[in-house]
Amino acid sequence: MRIFDPHIHMTSRTTDDYRAMYDAGVRALVEPSFWLGQPRTSPASFFDYFDALLGWEPFRASQYGIAHHCTLALNPKEANDPRCTPVLDALPRYLVKDGVVAVGEIGYDSMTPAEDHALAAQLQLAADHGLPALVHTPHRDKLAGLHRTIDVIRESNLPPEHVLLDHLNETTVKAAADSGCWAGFSIYPDTKMDEDRMVTILRNHGTEKMIVNSAADWGKSDPLKTRKVADAMLKAGFTEDDVDQVLWRNPVAFYGQSGRLQLDVPAPDQLHEGNSILRGGE
Repeated sequence: MRIFDPHIHMTSRTTDDYRAMYDAGVRALVEPSFWLGQPRTSPASFFDYFDALLGWEPFRASQYGIAHHCTLALNPKEANDPRCTPVLDALPRYLVKDGVVAVGEIGYDSMTPAEDHALAAQLQLAADHGLPALVHTPHRDKLAGLHRTIDVIRESNLPPEHVLLDHLNETTVKAAADSGCWAGFSIYPDTKMDEDRMVTILRNHGTEKMIVNSAADWGKSDPLKTRKVADAMLKAGFTEDDVDQVLWRNPVAFYGQSGRLQLDVPAPDQLHEGNSILRGGE
């Protein structure tokens, strides 16, 4: 079984997670830039973070046989902070980097005018750079936020097939599918979606343009949730081909629109013995 986790925040995870993910079948991932849990106080903090997503994390993932890609953006929460908004002007020099496969996470948090501006501006950046966009749907007022998001997408120059609407659930899946965008679902231990609910959605809405992720970060989350969805699908009667479509071919098709996916990484037993940094620097 091969798995592509299309949304996971490995900056927040340990090297043991990389090993467990590889053992579970994960061979590729996308790490979206996001809020770190503590407010940033200057654009420079973003730039150091972006550099880590383009350098350190791909190296760390490669030690465990996993292809690492990223998406970069000014996230919705920090779009409201004037100290952070200059990031919008600096993004173009990062969006040309090979490891960047989309603009994201963008979207809404509190649905403010500042978030309206940041979303529209970054959809335009995606269109200008020939990249898809990863869009975060809000955790509060989710359906209203989704409709507002879709309205902005329709007014943009980015085609809906280049947009992944993430963090969907039963209340938003139909509107997302009707919009022509890709549909993303985050599987969490206690919040968002779980494996059984995801299986029900796939049974009711099919597997086309459906994307499943763990969105694992510094909160209570599980980087193996993609594998658990795959196992739940098989148990529910889906075929191995269905699983491969949802857990591999769909995310490859979406992010492949960037022209930048690099999926060939040697297996761990083909790599040199661990880098001294990863072994504690001895």
